[in-house]
Amino acid sequence: MSTSAENFHPELREIAGNLGPGINFTTDSLASIRKGIAEHGSSDASDVTVVSFGDGAGVRVHCPPGLLTPAAAMLWIHGGCYVIGSAAQDYTLCRRFARTLGIVVASAEYRLAPEHPYPAALDDCMAALNWLAGQPDVDASRIAIGGASAGGGLTAALALRTRDQGKTKPVMQLLTYPMLDDRPAYKPDPHPERRRLMDQGMNRFSWDSYLHGVGPQNAVPARAASLAGLAPAWIGVGTMDLLLDENREYADRLHRDGVQCDLEIVSGAFHAFDLVAPEAEVSRRFFDSQCAALRGALNSSR
Repeated sequence: MSTSAENFHPELREIAGNLGPGINFTTDSLASIRKGIAEHGSSDASDVTVVSFGDGAGVRVHCPPGLLTPAAAMLWIHGGCYVIGSAAQDYTLCRRFARTLGIVVASAEYRLAPEHPYPAALDDCMAALNWLAGQPDVDASRIAIGGASAGGGLTAALALRTRDQGKTKPVMQLLTYPMLDDRPAYKPDPHPERRRLMDQGMNRFSWDSYLHGVGPQNAVPARAASLAGLAPAWIGVGTMDLLLDENREYADRLHRDGVQCDLEIVSGAFHAFDLVAPEAEVSRRFFDSQCAALRGALNSSR
């Protein structure tokens, strides 16, 4: 069954027609998929400082020209369904955030599942956040955290961890079509024909790999007993995204628990639409909305 092109946003229809519903993840295919992604990264970018923490963790740091210090900052966490991807893949996006907002952006390198299941990736992101807060040119009281897809899920998990045990308290969490709940991955997708770039098979494989038999109560943001006391949130997702319902439900829970949350739903947009079509006006508006939310949070904490 196919979805009519009219169901997608007008600026995304052509590219949606050329994209598949998702990647066929298997344990055997991960190595080749990771290699292909790495070959398209910008790991040798001359304007990035690479810091390694060892064991595959670290950060890639983006600083805009003429940075005034101590500066506000953001820890960015890349996507990839917890099993693929690297900090280098978001070079262009992180550079845009840094230059548009005039802030330091540190993109976290974290260990991937299934070789390194929960809590390895979250531990690495926590280490990256603490490292960022300790830099002399960063104002530790003005740090945001953000990420896309699995990176958005890790961002939400990091917000929970910093609330409960962190010495660094982020001023906001930017959740871009985040993976927040493992439970929907084990139910039938009512609209598989709408999916692009992420489908239910990917979702299920990813959670299986990340949790790897670990009890989800502490690992999955949507299973947290309470969201009270978290940093304010911005959540952005498209109507064609597999994760739409869990994003809506998480936004509702944040509101009920007294946490400020702005939810932006983009009509006709699929998962990661802004990354595959960054020049489309709908993607530019999405980026501008993220920047507005970040700017407001970082400036209000002065």
